[in-house]
Amino acid sequence: MRDFDAAALALPGIRKLQPYQAGKPIEELERELGIKDIVKLASNENPLGVSPKVKAALIEKVSGLARYPDANGFYLKQAIADKFGVGIKQITLGNGSNDVLELLARTYVTPQHEVIFSQHAFVVYPLVTQAIGAKPVAVPALDYGHDLDAMAAAVNDKTRMIFVANPNNPTGTFLSSADLKAFLGKIPSHVLVVLDEAYYEYVPEQERAPSIAWIEEFPNLVVSRTFSKAYGLAGLRAGFAVSHPAVADLMNRIRQPFNMNELALTAAMAALSDEDFLQRSVEVNHQGMAQLIEFCVAQGLSYIPSYGNFLTIEVGSRAGELYQQLLEKGVIVRPVAGYELPHHLRVSIGLPEENEAFIQAMKALGYDH
Repeated sequence: MRDFDAAALALPGIRKLQPYQAGKPIEELERELGIKDIVKLASNENPLGVSPKVKAALIEKVSGLARYPDANGFYLKQAIADKFGVGIKQITLGNGSNDVLELLARTYVTPQHEVIFSQHAFVVYPLVTQAIGAKPVAVPALDYGHDLDAMAAAVNDKTRMIFVANPNNPTGTFLSSADLKAFLGKIPSHVLVVLDEAYYEYVPEQERAPSIAWIEEFPNLVVSRTFSKAYGLAGLRAGFAVSHPAVADLMNRIRQPFNMNELALTAAMAALSDEDFLQRSVEVNHQGMAQLIEFCVAQGLSYIPSYGNFLTIEVGSRAGELYQQLLEKGVIVRPVAGYELPHHLRVSIGLPEENEAFIQAMKALGYDH
């Protein structure tokens, strides 16, 4: 066989990357340990599943899957535009919001640029930055969340993009509308601010920032949303960005044709129309959050107050060991040592019985005062 060094041929930034580690699938744990009735609280999925309207719409579409989907996603864009009061030309569709984040980076960032994000922020931000070969600038967190003043101070002539997750994953921290708008006012126009609002629907309505409306005042702002969380479509991968029309035009030039398949387009449209399911999802999350917080308080466990559909709990230096022990009891949570939180575990909010399974497993492992 010829000598062949695949790594030497690759871009330098890619050689330094580690693959994204998703939450362990139920099927994988079943294979490894041979156990059933597994509770997965690792990936911030909607425990209610998908809405009845989505199920009905998908069944109706199955017979047409031999056809290509609409490459431009016109009807989904129209539904998004109607719901959020924007123009169709402001929308970019993605195979999940991760796809949109990568499209933005590929459109605007070069190896000569810097990209700013917060410590403890979503791992995709450094991944897309390093893949392009740009310089990642991780600003130390403030109380596990974004230090907006420090992030604004880190901007220089080489800065091209800033990622801000609100609420943040994996910490659940939240930035107020006033703080965010003040931050946007400090950022020069040569820097795009990407406001990642994957967990937006879980924020109490009175505290939500009118972020999409801000784009008119701040044309360098891009807002990304997803259907994977509150809308329950994680398995279909559907997301979108709202931006200035010129930004969307450029992103759509490099967007892969058919990056959203027919079922994803159909499901996302149906999900947008089912307000009752969305509200039930938010209510179940609120109740489950209270259930986990009550356990933490009773056991004297510290946690990071969360605006998302998960709670990040401080369990001490044996977090990695505890994660494995929970797996053996059929409960999957998420270790977050890769986010520089080696003493924490992130627990997604499940149905009441799923949350209780986690609580009982924790008590059996010694967290029962």
